[in-house]
Order: sequence, then structure tokens, then C-alpha cells
Amino acid sequence: MPRLLSGAHRLRNSPLLLKLPPYLSFLCIIVGVVWLFLLPLDEYSRRTYISENALLPGQVHTYFGGSDQNVFRAFKHEINALADTDANSTVVNDKVAEILEDIGLKTARQRYRYAGQGVQGENIYSVLAAPRGDATEAIVLVASWRNGKGEINRKGVTLLLTLARYFRRWSLWSKDIIFLVTPDSAAGPQAWVDAYHDSHTAGVESLPVKSGALQGALVIDYVKEDRFKSIHIAYDGVNGALPNLDLVNSVVSIAGGQMGMGVGLQEMWTHRDTYRDRLETMLRGMLKQGLGTASGAHSAFIPYHVDAVTLSPYGDGWQDEMAMGRVIEGTFRSLNNLLEKLHQSFFFYLLMSTERFVSIGTYLPSAMLVAVNFTFTSIALWIKSGMPEAEVGKGLEGKRMDKARLGQVERDLFLPLGVVVVVQALGVVPLGLFNATPQQLLAPVFAIFTILNLILPYVLSELLRTYKPTTQQYQLILSFSLLLLGMFLSTLATLNFSLSMMVGLLASPLSFVRPGSRFWAIPLALVSPPVVLGVATAVLKHGSFAAISDVLREAAFGWNVMGMYTPVIVWCVWWPAWVVGSLVVLGRPSTGKAKTA
Repeated sequence: MPRLLSGAHRLRNSPLLLKLPPYLSFLCIIVGVVWLFLLPLDEYSRRTYISENALLPGQVHTYFGGSDQNVFRAFKHEINALADTDANSTVVNDKVAEILEDIGLKTARQRYRYAGQGVQGENIYSVLAAPRGDATEAIVLVASWRNGKGEINRKGVTLLLTLARYFRRWSLWSKDIIFLVTPDSAAGPQAWVDAYHDSHTAGVESLPVKSGALQGALVIDYVKEDRFKSIHIAYDGVNGALPNLDLVNSVVSIAGGQMGMGVGLQEMWTHRDTYRDRLETMLRGMLKQGLGTASGAHSAFIPYHVDAVTLSPYGDGWQDEMAMGRVIEGTFRSLNNLLEKLHQSFFFYLLMSTERFVSIGTYLPSAMLVAVNFTFTSIALWIKSGMPEAEVGKGLEGKRMDKARLGQVERDLFLPLGVVVVVQALGVVPLGLFNATPQQLLAPVFAIFTILNLILPYVLSELLRTYKPTTQQYQLILSFSLLLLGMFLSTLATLNFSLSMMVGLLASPLSFVRPGSRFWAIPLALVSPPVVLGVATAVLKHGSFAAISDVLREAAFGWNVMGMYTPVIVWCVWWPAWVVGSLVVLGRPSTGKAKTA
């Protein structure tokens, strides 16, 4: 045993072991990225399949069509008259209520107002009571008057009204069907679904009429006037949450298999099922999941465990609104078969095409490897902080450090802990600033903050010099910060894999900085959160300076209204770690000797 302990002690003090952590961190990052790029291969992905046998997608004959097309044209004439006069939401709702009541359905309205966001409007909805049900379950069909791009959803609202008339004639429904028309695709659906689950804020009215537990929702985004070829499925939810994969697979089976339509994902209008197309589809999905914003009216339902997708036609073909209606009818018939909520299939997945996906057990290790590299560096810095500075230097030159020469150094924890706590607390400043600033001031405030952000590490470094921190204390400051970053990202990876992976890769230079290595100052400045946000906005939004205002406004709306936590990760996890890394790089350790135990 003494010989074993002596060998372990020599191994711990080996100069080779002290050199190893940076290479381990780099290896973790490389393997994590390579792992991600292997996923589109057939050997690592799986074919999609229906887990819930009760759905029976595409197994029923759909009857929507024929005379219903004349009804659609009549309703579209009414909707076009509203759109051409640019009617406000009250006038639109009056006409929608008139049509629904003529069909024989009672309507209800809900007003909402988000004062801090400058958003207000009125939703209108109707409940079709199930002839064979007891009002304990319901399915929702949604059409927003304006979609996410601000376009008037003429055919979408018209198709909803036509389907309401059509569904009312059938006696096969075992679940209530709710027809919901909202002014927009973000605030309106969010206000309605919040009120449905009694979690709405003071500015949102309660719903006068309700049904049972929501089993699913379909959103119609149909602005294309000409005939179409394919249907696009949007399925990304707030904070990267996803609907049950069975719902997506059911729509694909009905539209692609039964109706003979093409089906697209992630705005990949052409998909040849090659490695490149699979990879691009996956990366587009990861980008949307990582940003955590709503991708349509369906996104408001997913946080309440209501599986929902948005359907929108695209391409030039021979399919018409009746074909779109039959896809919705087939999907509603499948959801109507369910005896319980969708649960058997996957809630965590990455789709690479309509027929290939990877589940969380396959893709999670890549983000975990990126996150754990910070932990390796943190542990290495902790070990080095316990060694005399002179002896560490000799060890790195290849000289042997034995027990007789190497004393145990007492670690001074108070200053490093205080610095990390203060910097972490500073994260609430940009979080509160960008979520409370009026929209017209967001762009200039962001520009000023970006400049101050680049100056901040220099200011904090000079303030810290008054306490004459040693190399050991700088090592401990960086060690504690990276330990927190690794823990946060490892936990986040199980909830939002894409966000964890994105932040981990952007923060990866922090694993290689060391106290006083001032040549890292410029590279770190280039990967600071405000700079990355500004550059990404310019690239993705083809950018003007005002585009950053739209991004920050959307983030503020997501935080204040939809519960989006991406701003918390950026400003309270990534940004403090970056500040600490820059502070350590700019630090000038004092030559004071550490105490030996």
C-alpha cells in the first residue's frame, strides 16, 4: 500500500499530467463536433415510424371536397373583402363570428394586452361539442389572421371556416374540436393557451368557454394563392421543446403516403436525401432549437404538453385547398382515435429528413463532451493552484517533482469566490436592460453596451489589481468560473441540446486561456456574446443596424410573454464566463509567495 500511494503521488505530480488537460479539452471539443457530423449517416440515424398504433394515419377515406369547394369559394369572397380593406381585428372577428354562428356554432371572444410589449388584440374561437364524447378532451384547429411574416392568411382562415362547417356534419367525433382565429401568430395563441390553462397574466382575459384537456393542435398557415406541390411542417417550440414525433410522422404519412404530396422540414424546399441535405436540415433545426424562439402559432401549445405543428403549402404543383383540407381531416381523424395523449414516441430528437431522425441517446454525447471540456480545465487549474509556482514551472520544463520538494500550498479562496460571485451577479444587468428597454431604443442601447462590454474586463482588471492577486488566485477565479459553466451546460444539454452545443462551442476558447496570456484578449473580444449576436444578426438578417432591434425585441417578447430562457443562458451563463476569462487574460499576477501548509 505505501508503494502504491507513492506511485499515485508521483503520477499526480508528473509534468506530463500537468501538460495533459489542454489536450484533453481540445480532444473533447473535436470528438463532440465530429460526433455531430456523423449523425446524418445511415449507421447513426434511424428511420421514422409510428409508435402509437391507435393513430392509424392514412387508413381512413377522407371526404372533404366536391361541394365543399363551393363553400370555400364563398367564404373566401368574404375574407378577401376584409383583407382588401385592411380591416382591424374587431371587424374581422365580427365577420368570423357571423359565419360560425350561421354554421350553428356558438362563439366566444378573448381580449389580451401585453402593456410592456405594446401588443394587444382579440381572439375569437368556437367549440364543436363531440357527438360521441363527454367534453373531457379536445383538439384545436388554429388560423392566424396574419402569419409570422405579417402576411394575411386569407386561405388559412377560409379553410378553417370551411372545415368547421364540414366537421359539424359528421357524428364520428369523440373529442371536442376548437376552432381558433387569432390576430397574429405569437401573442394571440399565447394569450389563448395561457388562459385555457389558467396561467394568464393580468392583461389577458379569462376564457368564457372551455372544453376538456387539449390532445393536439394543428395550425394552418396558407397564404399561397396558387396551387401547390408540397406541405411544410413547422414543429419547433419555445425553448427548443418539440411535439411528440408521432404527430409529425402522422402528418408525413397522411400527406406523403395517402395524398401523394411532398413534405418538407426546416424550410428545405428541395431535399434529395443526400448527406449534405440531411446535415443542413439537422443544423437548421438545431439553430431554431438553440435560439428557442417561437416558429409559429403552434409553439405556444408545446410548453403545455399539447403536441402541435404548423402546416403551410409551398412549391408549384396541382394540389389545391381541398387537398390541404383532406390532410387536416385525416390528421384530425387520427387524433380522434387516441385514448390518451401521445407518449410512446420521442420528445427529444433531431430530424434530418421526413424519414430519418436521431434520438437523444445518440446525439446527447456530443454536447456533453463539449461541456465536460470546461470541467477538465477547471480541475487542472485547481490542481495547479495547490502547487508552489516555482515548482510548477520546473515541472513543466520536464524536471521531476518529488514529495520532498513539493509542499502543499494553502489556497486563498475568498477573493476568487468573491470575484466569480460578483461577475455572475452582473449578468442580471444586461438581462434586465434588454428586456425592459423600449423597442425604439434597443439598437442604440445595444451599441453602447457592446462598447462598454469590451471595456469592462480592462476596468475590472485594474480594480482587481488593488488586491494584488497572485497567480494562484487567478487560477482559482478561472477554475470556479469554468466549473460553473461546465455544470450549467451539462444540465442544459438534457433540456435544450442545441443551445448547450452552441454556447459550448462559442465559449470553448475559455478552456485555453491562462493568467496573463494577454495575446488572448483580441480573440476573446471577437467571441464575446454582444459581438457574436451582432455578427449573427447581420448574417442571418442580411443586415442593417436596425435588424438587431428586431432580434432583441423578439427575445424580450419571448422572455416576458412566452417564458423563453435563452436570454438567461446568454447573459447569466455565457457572458459572466466570458468576462471572467477576459479578466484573467488581462490580469497581472503579483509576485507574492503563496503560503505552504
